[in-house]
Amino acid sequence: MIKYREPESIHLDFVPMVDVLFNLLVFFLVATSLKQAEREVQIALPMTKAVGPLSATLREIVVNVDAQGQIVVAGKEVDLDALKSMLSAAAATNPEQKVSIRGDRNTAYSNVVNVLDACKASGLQEPYIDTMHVE
Repeated sequence: MIKYREPESIHLDFVPMVDVLFNLLVFFLVATSLKQAEREVQIALPMTKAVGPLSATLREIVVNVDAQGQIVVAGKEVDLDALKSMLSAAAATNPEQKVSIRGDRNTAYSNVVNVLDACKASGLQEPYIDTMHVE
């Protein structure tokens, strides 16, 4: 007589599923961090004899205001007077200079207003305030 064994409980192997989820997690983390990277990238530019950019309208100044109220432009911390002189020089070169202000949501509103005042005092009439889109 043939004896039948009780079917063993079904065994699901979770290791491949965890591998797939881990790969998806890493992919989305990398994609998100690349999206938030600063727009100014360090690259090796070709040499030229002409001084200055070919088109001054293409360059945008990005002013960051962190949670403590520190002003950062192009990765360097600057004070309000240095920002005003930098913006005045940019406005003298190009009256239609684009400026984006990125204020931390936890900073005092007066810190962002100080940067807006520096833009107006420098002759830049249309600074942009960057925000994050939430759905």
